[in-house]
This record gives sequence, C-alpha cells and structure tokens, in this order.
Amino acid sequence: MENFTPIPALAGGVLIGLASAALWLGNGRIAGISGLFGRLLPLAAENTVWRATFLVALILGTLGAAWLIPGLGVGGPGGKVAALAAAPAWTDIPTPVWIGIAGLLTGLGTRLANGCTSGHGVCGLARLSPRSLVAVATFFIVAIATVAVTGIV
Repeated sequence: MENFTPIPALAGGVLIGLASAALWLGNGRIAGISGLFGRLLPLAAENTVWRATFLVALILGTLGAAWLIPGLGVGGPGGKVAALAAAPAWTDIPTPVWIGIAGLLTGLGTRLANGCTSGHGVCGLARLSPRSLVAVATFFIVAIATVAVTGIV
C-alpha cells in the first residue's frame, strides 16, 4: 500500500457525501452519475439544466482541486501525468480497444443494475436500499475477480 493517503480520502468521502446529501435534500434527486448522464439526452427533456450543471460542476471541481492542491492526485502542477492502464500482456488486444470494451461493459452493467457505484454505493446504501446492497456487493466481487485475473491494481 504505497499510496495510502487516509486524510485526503476521508476529506474526499466527506465532500462526496455532503454533495450527495445536498442534491437529495435540495433537489430530491439521487447523485447517481450514470443516471444523471443517461437522462441528459435528449436535450429537450425535462430537468436537463440541473443535470448538465451538476455534471459540469463535477468536472470543474475535479479540475480545480487538481490545480489548487498540487500532488493531491493525478494531474495538476506537481502531480503525476495521467496514463492509461495497459491491457494485460496475455491478450493481444490493443490498450485503447481494451479500455473501450471495459467502458462498454461498464455502461451495460450500470444500465442493467439501474445505477452505478456512486448511485448505489453512496446514495443507495445511505437509504438502506436492499437492491443497492446487492449491487455494491456485486461490484466488489467483480472488482476483486478482475484484479485477480488481470493483475492490474
């Protein structure tokens, strides 16, 4: 565990929890990113403005934190340059294709599970949702199996 940083992790977790609670209490909406993004289109749909605003603020907040607090994570002045995780050596699949397949499988999984890790893990568990408990347990089991098979941490 060479990159164990409990203080930034705790601060990030608290901020994610506060943001999720603020969105739920202030707007009556769950901060599940796949649901927000998936329901953003078509642009003429109702409630598009708050979804787009939330997603843009999420990106800008991350960018701002990376630049204001160097070394906090990947990127920003003094931080490591972001790099793609290489595809496992035992496959003959190029890394961009490997990442594309992973993204498609992730999108399919979030659609099948009616949410992603942020929706189920942060918001669903906070609401004591049994469906979210099953989803989060599945996320963890598949993540552990993936690391065991690929060796990518």
